[in-house]
Amino acid sequence: MADHLSGSPPVIVLVRPQLGENIGKAARAMLNFGLSELRLVAPRDGWPNPSAGPAASGADSVLEHATLFASLADAVADCAHVYATTVRKRGVTKPVLTPEVAAREIHGAVGRSAIVFGPERSGLASDDVALARTIVTVPINPVFGSLNLAQAVMVIAYEWSKGEALVSPPATDLGTPAPQDEFEGMYGQLETMLVNAGFFHPPERNVTVRRTLRTLLTKPGWTSQEVRTMRGVLSALDGKKRPRD
Repeated sequence: MADHLSGSPPVIVLVRPQLGENIGKAARAMLNFGLSELRLVAPRDGWPNPSAGPAASGADSVLEHATLFASLADAVADCAHVYATTVRKRGVTKPVLTPEVAAREIHGAVGRSAIVFGPERSGLASDDVALARTIVTVPINPVFGSLNLAQAVMVIAYEWSKGEALVSPPATDLGTPAPQDEFEGMYGQLETMLVNAGFFHPPERNVTVRRTLRTLLTKPGWTSQEVRTMRGVLSALDGKKRPRD
């Protein structure tokens, strides 16, 4: 069991989930964003469920350590903060938060937090929501408000992960931006070639066309290597050897 320090990762509680596949997909969504503690309340087809593993796509550790409870009250008994995910209040007057705001609360909370999800077809019952202290509602298209269980878990887990230092793909080294004199050398070479080719015509548009060309070329933030490569291209087009400066 995780510790009770401030900002402990929340537990994910699935209440009466119907399909093993959806439990597996929810586990996959959890592990993608750094959550690992899954609690199941009276799953319809029992537990363990052979359909969950393939759907988890490698998140087997979440399934292996999932714990089974007979009631939601038992599942959240050790949690000081219980969030019920539902699309409407169902007649229960409680604070209603977005996933982003709820995630910030969880990160600053002392004690365990639980995020509760209902069955695939019906969602949480009013009695389930009544056990929670806060409601979490995902802002969604009112014309088509259809999230499946794994999607709902993913949205919540993603918002929580924003406050965590999860491993990201290594950044690509973009190189050191070229100093202005290198760029000016390249631009001067190009401009000379264009003058010789009669590009700046008619004369009355000379200033505008030159300004547009310079603006176009300064947008990317060229590296020194890119500048040298482009000057090599220009030299080749001009029939000259590559400049050595």
